[in-house]
Amino acid sequence: MRHRKSGIKIGRTTSHRQAMFRNMVTSLFKYERIRTTDVKAKELRRWADHIITLAKVGDLHARRQVMAIVREKDVVHKLFEEAEKRFGKINGGYTRIVKIGTRPGDSAPVSLVELVSTEEAKPKSKKKSKSPEKVHQPEPAKSEKEDTPEALTAVVPDQAATSSEDTEKPTGEGNAEAVEASQVKSEADQQAPQADPESKDAEEVPKKQE
Repeated sequence: MRHRKSGIKIGRTTSHRQAMFRNMVTSLFKYERIRTTDVKAKELRRWADHIITLAKVGDLHARRQVMAIVREKDVVHKLFEEAEKRFGKINGGYTRIVKIGTRPGDSAPVSLVELVSTEEAKPKSKKKSKSPEKVHQPEPAKSEKEDTPEALTAVVPDQAATSSEDTEKPTGEGNAEAVEASQVKSEADQQAPQADPESKDAEEVPKKQE
């Protein structure tokens, strides 16, 4: 059985505990985030969810019930004006608890309690967005004229002309004359008499005797 499991006592009397959570939930709606211990943050979430549910109803009776908990009228009026726009599309999960470490004095675990923003409050759609189908486009057909050698030579006429000139040069008259001149020069070099070193010594000796 669930006897005495509805809330926490945290070592305080009923009046002290209720007054503390009234002040905490008022500060939460006023500043949209507060820092407290993990145990208090989990209990504060129950109070905040109950108040936001009443604010979504929006009638006079719900407003009076909230005024019995939150004692600041400006905070209540602001909550009732923004509740339907901010939390109207979701049921529950109006707050977020983020653990941020420990407290320096007693090393108690500390958490940050904050209200869910407007963008995060939007429900996530389960439908998957269908990607647009790719349209198959046929490739352009190649023309037969492009592959023929005539078309290739027509595209680059300058290269064809220069290659024909280079092939004609070795068979020209100027090249033939140059070849004949080189042959005549080589024959003249072969026919020239080569002087022996012994003959030079024989000619020099009589000159010394004179």
